[in-house]
Amino acid sequence: MRILRAGEKRFDQYLREVGGRGNRDEVSLEKKVRSIIKDVQKRGDKALIHYTKVFDGVRVPIHQLKVKREEVKQSYRKIPRDFLKTLEKAAYRIRRFHELSKKGSTIMSLEKGARLEQIVRPLERVGIYVPGGKASYPSTVLMAAIPAKVAGVKEVIMVTPPLENGISPAVLVASDLAGVDQIYRVGGVQAIAALAYGTSSIPKVDKIVGPGNQYVATAKRLVYGTVDVDMVAGPSEIVVISDEKTPPSFVAADLISQAEHDEMALPILITTSEAFAIEVRRELERQLPRLKREKIARVSLNRRGAILIVKDLKQALELSNRIAPEHLELCVEHPFSFVKGLKHAGAIFLGHYTPEAIGDYLAGPNHILPTAGTARFSSALGVEDFVKKINLMRFNESALRRFEKDVKRFTEWEGLEGHYQSVQIRMKRS
Repeated sequence: MRILRAGEKRFDQYLREVGGRGNRDEVSLEKKVRSIIKDVQKRGDKALIHYTKVFDGVRVPIHQLKVKREEVKQSYRKIPRDFLKTLEKAAYRIRRFHELSKKGSTIMSLEKGARLEQIVRPLERVGIYVPGGKASYPSTVLMAAIPAKVAGVKEVIMVTPPLENGISPAVLVASDLAGVDQIYRVGGVQAIAALAYGTSSIPKVDKIVGPGNQYVATAKRLVYGTVDVDMVAGPSEIVVISDEKTPPSFVAADLISQAEHDEMALPILITTSEAFAIEVRRELERQLPRLKREKIARVSLNRRGAILIVKDLKQALELSNRIAPEHLELCVEHPFSFVKGLKHAGAIFLGHYTPEAIGDYLAGPNHILPTAGTARFSSALGVEDFVKKINLMRFNESALRRFEKDVKRFTEWEGLEGHYQSVQIRMKRS
């Protein structure tokens, strides 16, 4: 993992590369994704079966596309009892957190005779995408489905890529604990297209949430407008800001925890001490051989990761705000004193004993977070992402009359005389 020092040419060049991480050339990728989406629109389930065989290497008969309730029930017996308790605990904590964050209606009366209200309605049907392939992610099921159910979404549809030996039993148990209504064994672009447009088997949804690879992310971007999406997520990211008082083993472990996701993950350490930076790099080499996914983590650390040495913690905060990371760890003494200076991050982890991993699984707040610098303007997935707000207004005759001249002035300026006529005709009648 490279070490870069503030003021060096390579330091600034690296920051420019990180700053442009969301601007990949997607022309050829988009062309492939569009062709799959169009094929799913045209051939429906047949296209799902075809692409599942091509991309996942699994032949799924159409009658087995939908996961039966009996398969979900059997999954409870296929996972260790202690892990089942952990899933139940995580589901409870995530549900409790999102219940506490749930918002209600707001009623406002600004003047006599007029009532203004904003009512909140849940979305009718939501699709959640749960990645498969390199790993099984029951935590993502909980994070995507529970806030939707807390918000009052009537129907949650889950899609996940199939494997030769079936869907992970932990994913199926998590889906049951979270209240998922229907599950389909299909992934990739074809799954996103099916959720967006519907097929004979899979109903069209109103919104698609959940992470995926670059093909899934591109597909979500292309179907946006037909349906809503949570975000177009990129590879996992972590920035650790640390002083010399943090055990180097803690920091190295936290960098590895994100690097192991995939080769394009972005692990960054910002520190004020070169000696500490060298010790963390040594610790990385000590810990990596213990990892099953050592090769993936090593590629990520060497290709995209960096240790940035700065003059003080103030500069560290400035760099973090510039990067706007998905995950930010403040591994420093008195971390709360630095929170005020932080503007952009998907989630912030404070102190030596709050690793990013606890947020991924059991803390309660959502782990589906903005990446690629989008933390500058977007937030973690939550209950508010599964509701819509509808403005409600009621004016009586006298209240409307008070605004007649104002409406007239607007309509004259904008050239929309029919608007004023709709007010005027009521005033003439009264």
